[in-house]
Amino acid sequence: MRVAMVTESFLPTLNGVTTSVCRVAQSLRALGHEALILAPGPAPATFEGFAVRGLPSFTVRQFPTGVPTPALRHALEDFEPDVIHAASPLVLGARALQLADRTRTPAVAIYQTDMPSYLQQHGPGRVGASAASAAWRWIRRMHAHADLTLAPSNPTLDELRRHGVPRTDLWARGVDTGLFSPVWRTDPGTAELRRALAPSGEVLLGYVGRLAPEKELWRLTEVAQIPGTRLVIVGDGPSRAHVGARLTEAVASMPGRPNRSPVFLGRRSGHDLARAYAAFDVFVHTGTRETFGQTLQEAAAVGLPVVAPARGGPLDIVEHGRTGLLFDPDTPGSLHDHVDALVGDATWRSTLGHDAELAVRGRSWESLTEQLVGHYDTARRSRTLRVA
Repeated sequence: MRVAMVTESFLPTLNGVTTSVCRVAQSLRALGHEALILAPGPAPATFEGFAVRGLPSFTVRQFPTGVPTPALRHALEDFEPDVIHAASPLVLGARALQLADRTRTPAVAIYQTDMPSYLQQHGPGRVGASAASAAWRWIRRMHAHADLTLAPSNPTLDELRRHGVPRTDLWARGVDTGLFSPVWRTDPGTAELRRALAPSGEVLLGYVGRLAPEKELWRLTEVAQIPGTRLVIVGDGPSRAHVGARLTEAVASMPGRPNRSPVFLGRRSGHDLARAYAAFDVFVHTGTRETFGQTLQEAAAVGLPVVAPARGGPLDIVEHGRTGLLFDPDTPGSLHDHVDALVGDATWRSTLGHDAELAVRGRSWESLTEQLVGHYDTARRSRTLRVA
């Protein structure tokens, strides 16, 4: 099958959309398919042996945003895809879906970014609500061009259907179990990192992700004050300085200051990221508007208990009391209480982490991409019926 992958984000930018596109491309290659990647420039010329076309772009909040010039149409015409894969469509993807409809090319839209909630969260009062409503109108209109829209989790699938998005189905995300594995917990480099982060045997509470307002990192002030712990944050973003100041202030205000100041490790990838996960004792996630939660899967694959909000994507990843804990984001102190319970019980942490790793062991990108190819076939059949 010839797959044109049109993505709003790609290398060298690192985020969930980029990771998904890269892993799917790698798996498509392994399964014997052909692909072309169309992404905002600058971008590498090739990836996994597939051609990459960097399209004109401008920068918004540190991210390249593609411009749907005629170059997109020409690239699709030259490649003659069997199916168009629109990854988190917004600008380039929206145009690609329109072109797919016009040329009667089967198209699958991968829904990944909860833009309506983001706009509602950052807009004051009625302004935010109006912006969210407008975003849903745009999403319905854009995804109406797709033969199939895939949601990454059941809560997100339900939300798409409630807002009238047609032809939807579920497609989760894979995890690189070769990279993210419990073997890193006995790695000498991991032991060295732990000694540096927890010289007095502190329980390490870890977060991995973008440091931005939508991640609701202010919630971490609750866990930064749990005695005998240290908060470790991997990632970067526009909220780095604000989050650092707020967490440092929270620790400094504690009587007797029993905790060490939070440490920021910056962006990490590959083996360095796997070692960071493995150095943690508990993984903490704070955002309530996640459509999935890839870092939760990566943490689980390393063997960590995960504490996350009982809302959105984490509901599909964390089984409360078996692979981690789900806290109530509307109840102040709920996150603190759940993490505190794990801090005081190393045996429980180990049991939850072991079961979490078993739960994600079968979610390899190869198996998830095989499912995706099945969705491509569904889109092709749907397109045939729609044209008829």
